[in-house]
Amino acid sequence: MNDIQVILVEDDPTVRAGSAQALDLAGFAVRSFDSAEPVAELLQPHCAAVLVSDVRLPGMSGLDLLAAARAIDPELPVILVTGHGDIAMAVQAMHDGAYDFIEKPYSSEQLADVVRRAADKRRLQLEVHALRQRLAHSEGIAAYLLGNAPAMQALRQVILEVAGQPADVLIYGETGTGKELVARCLHQFGERARHHYVPINCGAIPETIFESELFGHEQGAFTGAAKRQIGKIEHASQGTLFLDEIESLPLAMQVKLLRVLQERCIQRLGSNTPVPLDVRVIAASKEDLKAWSDQGKFRSDLYYRLNLIMLRIPPLRERREDIPLLFEHFILDAAARYKRPCPVVPAAQMQQLMAQDWPGNVRELRNAADRFVLGLPAGEAAAPVLPLADQVGAFERMLIEQALRAASGNVGDACAALGLPKQTMYHKMQKYGLAAEDYR
Repeated sequence: MNDIQVILVEDDPTVRAGSAQALDLAGFAVRSFDSAEPVAELLQPHCAAVLVSDVRLPGMSGLDLLAAARAIDPELPVILVTGHGDIAMAVQAMHDGAYDFIEKPYSSEQLADVVRRAADKRRLQLEVHALRQRLAHSEGIAAYLLGNAPAMQALRQVILEVAGQPADVLIYGETGTGKELVARCLHQFGERARHHYVPINCGAIPETIFESELFGHEQGAFTGAAKRQIGKIEHASQGTLFLDEIESLPLAMQVKLLRVLQERCIQRLGSNTPVPLDVRVIAASKEDLKAWSDQGKFRSDLYYRLNLIMLRIPPLRERREDIPLLFEHFILDAAARYKRPCPVVPAAQMQQLMAQDWPGNVRELRNAADRFVLGLPAGEAAAPVLPLADQVGAFERMLIEQALRAASGNVGDACAALGLPKQTMYHKMQKYGLAAEDYR
């Protein structure tokens, strides 16, 4: 518990000493004060603390301290201690933002229980804040392809290594994994970023106009061809052509695409003049094209032509540790789009999200975040709800593992990312059986 400090404000020395002892025995680090004024100067935004204050104090009252604390950090849990007859005032204080109130006289167990719940809430708030800070300060490709799972780190590294190369790329990934996002990164982080990125969904263009759309046509090439049209492949010259769902490309068109890849030139419909091209082709499929080619459903020569560099995007169920980061990112985005406040995900609900298989992958998770921001169920419960302490512990362990992985086992860097002192970090690593060398 010692990662969350309790700030105790009580002017009665006997009550103050007894309360501090009870909290110390419950595992909390406690700082005691006999007045509110020094506490108001001490508080900082996002401090790892819970504030417990008597209402009736000499000078600045507990209600005044509540107002000052909320002005500094509206999320800081403030527990007010009231005397007999102050219940109506305490209820009003909760409407004004207090976390809870305790009526005197109270038992040590009652005080420790209320503070423990407030500390659990504060810990979750700080973890969410740390996630949002990491999202806000993401740079380069990590700002586009989110995730600290080893497979995502390796994918980002390969993308950066091949982005500047002219070689064609084949991307594999289940529905919703982000194949087009990977293609855009290959374009954006290479020299072709100055030229066109032209995406084509091979399953969305009617076969009757496919050839005209890809290769273009001359005026009068067919009925209705009133003027010359530059095709999408030619438009992508010097840039990138992205062929999504290439498994749905008709076999007749596969032959013509193969010729383009081999000769790097096209002929518009109605013309005999070849147009040379300098284009990089990125294809994406959710199917195993090798298996399809073995079954005669996809041309094997086209498959081998495309399969020079193959990138596989892991499904979400293979990188569950990335779900909190992704879900938080989607919540921030949805809150901005819907002009809604950004809610905090309860630990139990995050545990349920991480337990789901997400057959729709990242796209499905984004939709769940939209529903959550709109106040609708984010997803189905897929795991039994554990006690709160176990949920918080599992979430905390996951965040520490993510930080260590991102820092390649450097504890100092991981501490900086999480905003934790090294002593606290080592204590938590020991608690969860984590070793820095396992992440190097």
